[in-house]
Amino acid sequence: MVPLLALAPHRSSTAGLLAEAARDRGMEVVILPRDGIPDRLQGSGSTHYYGGPHFASDAAGPLGVSLLEPDEGWLDALPYAFTGRRIKRVTLSEARREKSPVFVKPPTDKSFPAAVYEDGSALQVPSPRSDPLVQVSEVVTWAEEFRLFLLDGEIRAGSRYATFGRLDAAPLEGHPDENGIRDFARRLAEACGATLPSGVVVDIGRMRGTGGRDTERWAVVEANMAWFSNVYAADPAGALDVVLRAAGPRGQVRARDARFCRQ
Repeated sequence: MVPLLALAPHRSSTAGLLAEAARDRGMEVVILPRDGIPDRLQGSGSTHYYGGPHFASDAAGPLGVSLLEPDEGWLDALPYAFTGRRIKRVTLSEARREKSPVFVKPPTDKSFPAAVYEDGSALQVPSPRSDPLVQVSEVVTWAEEFRLFLLDGEIRAGSRYATFGRLDAAPLEGHPDENGIRDFARRLAEACGATLPSGVVVDIGRMRGTGGRDTERWAVVEANMAWFSNVYAADPAGALDVVLRAAGPRGQVRARDARFCRQ
């Protein structure tokens, strides 16, 4: 059976690049309709997925696809040696009581903008039906940020995506800090690889020191679902390797990944 890459209806440059890489290796590529999954694709046992999480909530079941994603508490549970900053999850109401500048983001969804807020009172978001957890961390400066597509802890593709918070894509290969980035990723995988899906995206960055210090260090920015991550300037073929593992047939999920399957 020919493996198939199913793309969500909302197209993107990354979807186009992954589609081209998939066709190059003999895969069928299908853009899914908005009004339901075609019968021939339901439970085929050979389908992989790339696209947004909201569409995936309805499509993954009929497609027979399991979606791997990092635990929403992964970042705040990481050792300080890999985060370089204090991070915690608190309720939205507690975050609104912060008295100093903080960086706040929703742990997984995009219900409000991830940003630096002058204090908790500036965190104005649509009134939720409950008091959800949000991620709060001290404010830091990222000199450069990189996206790494990891498969079994190995970098399969990578790209810089920002400098000082501005979009600035460039390939990882040949970057002056490539060796340092690869070394940091290796140490992270060795120490914490079991806490991540085998196919995942991890963003890391060169972080300016906190507390008035001028030093710089490598640190984890966040982890993301590979099946909904922009490749920027990374090699699409290498990124596709990770996407196929992270969003593939339910029957092919490895035992170590079972706990990372999206519910």
